[in-house]
Amino acid sequence: MKKLALILAAVALAASMAAAKDNVMQGMIVSENSVPCGSEAKGHKQTVELMCQEYVIRTDTTEYHVRQQKEEHKAMLPVNAPVELTISKDKMKFKVNGKGYEMLIVSEGAVTAPAAAPAPAPRPQQG
Repeated sequence: MKKLALILAAVALAASMAAAKDNVMQGMIVSENSVPCGSEAKGHKQTVELMCQEYVIRTDTTEYHVRQQKEEHKAMLPVNAPVELTISKDKMKFKVNGKGYEMLIVSEGAVTAPAAAPAPAPRPQQG
């Protein structure tokens, strides 16, 4: 009986690991902007507005706006870099050039279809 329970637990663990592997998506960093993300007190009655990097990461179907969560993660990420990403609740984990990052998703939206190319003009028939 214990062997059966152990085998079932191993199968469940393998299935959950395979499912987690399937949640990895491919995307691209398409832009970066500095945006206001709060303020800090500097002396008596003086505040300084803090700026954060906000990145737009596009997958095949969705565009995500993400920001760095922690102050120590100030590295600038390259635009047009491919990323492997996973999403859990309101956080995105991704890798750029082999280095891992975790950022907060601040908004998301559907990717708009690219504009269709104009149809070529019909050719006159030869008669």
